[in-house]
Amino acid sequence: MRVVHGSGRVLATEVERAEGLLAQGRGLMFRRSVPDGYALVFPFGRQARRGIHMLCVPFAIDACWLCDGVVQRTATLAPWRGYGRAVADTVIEFPAGALDGVGRGDRIRIE
Repeated sequence: MRVVHGSGRVLATEVERAEGLLAQGRGLMFRRSVPDGYALVFPFGRQARRGIHMLCVPFAIDACWLCDGVVQRTATLAPWRGYGRAVADTVIEFPAGALDGVGRGDRIRIE
């Protein structure tokens, strides 16, 4: 599985899915780091306001909120204290810097 920007740029080749309430609640908590080319996908199935917290995440991440594959918001979240929220049916977390050049209205697909 991989995450690809509408331009064809591959954003991640090592992709995990956070399926279920427990995996979605835990997210990247308690991990020491994630490798370049990594993404954690949160598929929610319906659009709603989705929040991401950085409690117990000791490294910065880039986050992307999608509705039907269209970017609604991107943010770089600081370790331990970062928080972001936007309407989405899918949220994807990447290593910090992975979303450079990606913005609202862009398309992202998970293959």
